[in-house]
Amino acid sequence: MIEMLSNDHLKVLINTLGAEITSIQNNDGMEYIWQADKNYWGRHAPILFPIVGRLKNDECEYDGKKYHMTQHGFARDMEFSVLKHTQDTIDLQLLSNDYTRERYPFEFKLIVHYKLIESKLSCIISVYNTDNREMLFSVGAHPAFNVPLVKDGSEQYNDYSLQLSDKGKYNEISFEAPYADISQKNKIDLSDPIRLSHDLFKKDAKVIEVPKHTQISSTLTSDKNKHGVTMTPYDNEYAGLWSIKDAPFVCLEPWWGITDDIHSNGKLKDKVGINKLVPNDKFDARFDITIF
Repeated sequence: MIEMLSNDHLKVLINTLGAEITSIQNNDGMEYIWQADKNYWGRHAPILFPIVGRLKNDECEYDGKKYHMTQHGFARDMEFSVLKHTQDTIDLQLLSNDYTRERYPFEFKLIVHYKLIESKLSCIISVYNTDNREMLFSVGAHPAFNVPLVKDGSEQYNDYSLQLSDKGKYNEISFEAPYADISQKNKIDLSDPIRLSHDLFKKDAKVIEVPKHTQISSTLTSDKNKHGVTMTPYDNEYAGLWSIKDAPFVCLEPWWGITDDIHSNGKLKDKVGINKLVPNDKFDARFDITIF
């Protein structure tokens, strides 16, 4: 089911399947979210839980038992219930059940909270441990934005660039797609904007480590118009930039976790980027999407 949020600045559509943003439009009707053309990539902005990326051989082991789970976890393909819905706010919930227990060993509650604040859509993904033991998980978001935003042919993909709020050098994670090679980190200087090109993603996503206690916003803009998007995550561990061959979109991805390392031993407790949550506790993954 598609639910709508609106205010004087934006209209947003949220699908209860996956708690996924499917549209963000401004007052002029400009669409910012990728419209899931299956010729390229048939999703809009999936929620990633309880893993980010792919498990080695699509399986993990916990407490002597193996669990099969496909890329980015199961939340993106499950129906959420609506807990609350006002004109500018919605809360959606997913609870552990027989289906999730076959794929993931823990009891959980996942609540995705969206709120419109002027030209900003704020999202908080809250992970609750409802089990009686420590819970292991990763979580993230995967929103895709139209590039170009202007559809009259006056702009090209490479007219767009991405600028980080904190300029400087970062650790870039190497990939042997679809897995990471955490032992191979390159220093990348992001003092200047990243110019988008389709060649940029030949080897999969571009992923950097985010230093602890650092809030890094990334702003997508064009040389030829005044419109753009700012992604502002809070306390995320990794930031991803992704697209695929010749596709007219780019994903700005805040992650609290990462795909398996090429040297993974398959044990969930040893997974790179795994988060730990004690019983009856909560973890909030928060990000803001600001439209201009």
